[in-house]
Amino acid sequence: MTGYLLQAFIYLVAAVVVVPVAKRLGLGSVLGYLIAGVFIGPVMNLVGSETETIQHFAEFGVVIMLFLVGLELAPRALWNMRHKLIGLGGLQVGVTVLFVTGCAILLGQFWTIALTIGLIFSLSSTAIVLQTLREKGLQKTRGGQNTFSILLFQDIAVILMLALIPLLALPELAAAAQPGDAQSGHAGASHWLTALPGWAYGLVVIGAIAAVIIIGHYFSRSLFRFVAASGLRETFTATALMLVIGIAALMNLVGLSPALGTFLAGVVLANSEFRHELESAVEPFKGLLLGLFFITVGAGINVEVLLDNIGVVTAITLAVIIVKAFILAGLSRLFSIRGTDRWLVTLSLAQAGEFGFVLVNYALQNHVIPAQMAQLLSLVVALSMFLTPGLFILYETVIAPRYTKKSNAQQPDVPQETGTVVIAGIGRFGQIVNRLLVANGVATVVLDVRAEQVALMRRINTKAYFGNASKPDILHTAGIEEAQMMVIAIDDREASVSMVKYLKSAMPHITILARAFDRGHGYRLRYAGADYTVSETYHSALEMGAEALRQTGLHPSLVEQRKTAYLDIEHEQSDGLYDAWADDASGERIDNNYLKLFMQLETRITEAMQQSQVNARSAKAPSPNQSKNVEDTNS
Repeated sequence: MTGYLLQAFIYLVAAVVVVPVAKRLGLGSVLGYLIAGVFIGPVMNLVGSETETIQHFAEFGVVIMLFLVGLELAPRALWNMRHKLIGLGGLQVGVTVLFVTGCAILLGQFWTIALTIGLIFSLSSTAIVLQTLREKGLQKTRGGQNTFSILLFQDIAVILMLALIPLLALPELAAAAQPGDAQSGHAGASHWLTALPGWAYGLVVIGAIAAVIIIGHYFSRSLFRFVAASGLRETFTATALMLVIGIAALMNLVGLSPALGTFLAGVVLANSEFRHELESAVEPFKGLLLGLFFITVGAGINVEVLLDNIGVVTAITLAVIIVKAFILAGLSRLFSIRGTDRWLVTLSLAQAGEFGFVLVNYALQNHVIPAQMAQLLSLVVALSMFLTPGLFILYETVIAPRYTKKSNAQQPDVPQETGTVVIAGIGRFGQIVNRLLVANGVATVVLDVRAEQVALMRRINTKAYFGNASKPDILHTAGIEEAQMMVIAIDDREASVSMVKYLKSAMPHITILARAFDRGHGYRLRYAGADYTVSETYHSALEMGAEALRQTGLHPSLVEQRKTAYLDIEHEQSDGLYDAWADDASGERIDNNYLKLFMQLETRITEAMQQSQVNARSAKAPSPNQSKNVEDTNS
């Protein structure tokens, strides 16, 4: 018992110490886990032969991760991505297998061994890639979605690969093996299934998939309602784990990928009312198990074999990454994936993946590849996975900024006419302002620093020009001297304040209306010279609060009265609050005087609302007809 606890303590200490440091250095958690594994394994020799056993257990983190991915992907969304899934994913696997197989044959390998190598290296790391995409917020980008499509097809292709590998067995390897070493039949399938003919086994597989869909769609909701009624959160967590483990066991029983089965279950449950509860229940287990899996990958590197074959392993690893990157780049161009999205697909999938370990071991067990080659291939898979976070860092620090600079380096447009109002920013805020002005016959000149946003506006017949409104020369070409008003609707706090300062000093005749993020930002804009500021969330939040009052049963006319009272009090107090903020010499801008005035504001609002309630109660209740007329008036 002490030995197990000590091993667990070593793994946890490695994760707690190394991962936060790696994260702070910008290396990402995945690379941190891999480094932690190398430190406690090959470097310190604190863990030993149990690493492989723990890795099999930790692979369940991949299963949970695919379940969570499925929960975020409704069946309709999965159907909509079928072209990417089959086209892009299928071509990636097929072209990579053919190219790597051909290269291996040219290097003197027998065709069955060469094909097995091609199958192993065609796969990428679902665990590392999806985890990193999620960490960096790239999973919703076009590049992230295409990457996910390829990974999902690879997981499906693993089933076919596991069925094919036993057919590639070499007689000489089988003859040299000890009796009982071989594992024949379908991967992971139980003994009675391996004895079935092919058509019967196919029916069993179809039945297992159908069972997952039927149970997930028709019976799981009733089960979750029953468990939720108990009010015990730990029981709901146990139920969620029971569902994931049960489906994984069923898929493994019939020789299918457990990760693929749980992904399918997640898709089925994507529209369930228990979706978010399921996510919160299993998410902690996914993070812990994935971290453990990455540590075991680092700890499982055989340093002796690596040092003895360092040149061969390094050459093969780099060749695999380069070859896969070229193939992915070509397919991205074929499928019109451009810019940073193309680079994201290319760099994120250039490695081998964790299912490569499964295929290597399975090929070894079925006498397809010799033991020495299996060791080398495992090292290549592990080393390529170890280099993957570095490829993401290359994308994030070198590739993406270059495209941003390229976009910003585009020559600013020269507006063809001047306008009464110049608007800086044509995002969700600026669009509404511009639309209202143009609809009322006010001529506007709209500037935005995002070229793609300007192009989008022009596609919907909204005049907009590319240019950075914070630069005086751009404002000059936009005709700021002839304009009467400047609306600052950009989402950069510091740039908006600087813009107000410049305009007030260089062009004091311009009326400046500025978008504020909050009360403090509004004060800064006003202090810089803005004539009018509005918090972007103030009026929408006020309207939401008014609707909440209406939903509680308060009469609409009373709600409007109280909303007006709230606005009046805010307006009356705004100058006093601003003066208190501006008078603070500490630089913090929020002193005791300001806080006192703010509390007075809260008190005045509360008193006004209470007074309104008293007035409403003392007023004579209207007759039914009168009440109807009031409602008709406010409808």
